[in-house]
Amino acid sequence: MPPRSPYDNLVHPRTVKKAVPSVEAEIDLVVEDPSSGFVGAVIRCEKDVVHLEDRFGRVKGYPLGPGFWVEGRPVVLVRPKQAGPAGPMRSASGSTYVAGARARVARAGRIYVEGKHDAELVEKVWGHDLRVEGVVVEPLHGVDDLPAIVKEFRPTQGRRLGVLVDHLVRGSKESRIAEQITGEHSLVVGHPFVDIWQAVKPSVVGIAAWPVIPKGRPWKEGVCTALGWEDDTGYVWAQRILARVKNFTDLEPELLGRVEELIDFVTTD
Repeated sequence: MPPRSPYDNLVHPRTVKKAVPSVEAEIDLVVEDPSSGFVGAVIRCEKDVVHLEDRFGRVKGYPLGPGFWVEGRPVVLVRPKQAGPAGPMRSASGSTYVAGARARVARAGRIYVEGKHDAELVEKVWGHDLRVEGVVVEPLHGVDDLPAIVKEFRPTQGRRLGVLVDHLVRGSKESRIAEQITGEHSLVVGHPFVDIWQAVKPSVVGIAAWPVIPKGRPWKEGVCTALGWEDDTGYVWAQRILARVKNFTDLEPELLGRVEELIDFVTTD
């Protein structure tokens, strides 16, 4: 037999099949199904199926794998890798999030805040921490009721009472009541704001600053009028203010420190 030519094992480059690259089906990736001509963006990816939505809003599901084009080239669509946690998860208050933690049995100690809106804001930002620590927050109907509440509560060691008061400034009625109540097992702290609304940073609700309302005029109603908001303060609080608060960074530091101080106080046995 004649000797083999050194060129016998060579294959023309055009006849070599190139490996088709794998592409993760990330959200918003534009993909084409050449068999049907359907082009759409990835809107979700399940275990074995990718769902595409075209510019007309039509959605189609396809099995993951080969047979797709991305940017005019064939690809194999694969499910995106699950990203591992970059670090400890944080709660809305900035504390370490305790995944799967059950609410602790409520402590004997309590935190009182001045009104429903105050309680809702504290729950939204510190709710995770309060459940982990077993702390119950209750609204006051008015700071004038505080002496009677403290007398009935009878705070002691292991049964501490913390109170958050609005507009706690030197010489105010609130400050005089706070001085009467604060003791070894009870603590009254407050922020300088007229109302808890002001503890939310103005930029969060889309304003440059909270308006100054003349004394003698209801503050919340005055704010709504000055800003051209609805005259329903309950709606304004729920939709324009509380709904926009995501975490502690949306609140003023004067409130943050006081709430943390109260949680520490009532959880000290």
